[in-house]
Amino acid sequence: MPADELDTWLNRLVEQSPPGQTRLVGLVRARCADVVSLSPLPAELAAAQPESEIESVVIDFAEQFSIDVSVITDAQRAALTGALGRGAFGAVMQMYVADFLPRVRAGLTALDLPVDWIPPEPPWNADIDAVDIVFNRLLPGIARLRSLDPVTTEVVRLRGAVAHDCRLCKSLRDSTALDAGGSEGLYDGIHRYEDSELLSSGHRAALRYVDALIWSPSEITSDVASGVRTHFTVEQARELTLDVMRNASNKIAVALRADAPRVEHGTARYYIDADGQPVYS
Repeated sequence: MPADELDTWLNRLVEQSPPGQTRLVGLVRARCADVVSLSPLPAELAAAQPESEIESVVIDFAEQFSIDVSVITDAQRAALTGALGRGAFGAVMQMYVADFLPRVRAGLTALDLPVDWIPPEPPWNADIDAVDIVFNRLLPGIARLRSLDPVTTEVVRLRGAVAHDCRLCKSLRDSTALDAGGSEGLYDGIHRYEDSELLSSGHRAALRYVDALIWSPSEITSDVASGVRTHFTVEQARELTLDVMRNASNKIAVALRADAPRVEHGTARYYIDADGQPVYS
């Protein structure tokens, strides 16, 4: 999928403003960005502080979603579903948008790549379905990108899997990457990648960037950015950035404890089909 088409989907996520949720979206966008020291996405109704118990529950959940989704508690999940009912999933989707689009902007900016999908004054659209855009348009479109080699793509995915403690993600292995030279020995080095003798210098540069996007997106150093530019083309660097966002959709599942592993023991294989969707063995 061309980069400008992906920009279209990113732009629509910025412009979406669900009816009856403008204040909630404004709160979530402000808080998710603030806790990682990034500028928030624009919002139709800017809101900084909760004004009700329900809003306080949502903001508490959103903060933890952004900082470290892996330690969201069952009590927080129960509070969110108790406050929002069936609306909890939609709220978590808004957290994902509010959390990761600013990270992507920060990453692309650090790499001196364009960010043309955040208008200063968006034409707000209440008819855009964020769930449809994310799961049926944006994520499959990113998955179809092929400028990065499959082993690098898999190394990056597994780093995000561990960072967010996604049980499903950790239980999977991409068949295309295995066929291209990936192995458990190689993947075992991801945890301490700076010391790995199997990971390449390009892998290590990519993983430093992944860690920066996940843990310190407001402080992507010139050395980290230079490492990406040294080892990857402009097209590959953009794909790498978007891959981190695609992988981080696991935060939605982890947040709602919907990340059960594919298999109880060992790992299961999968591959990405021509439509950008996972096919499991």
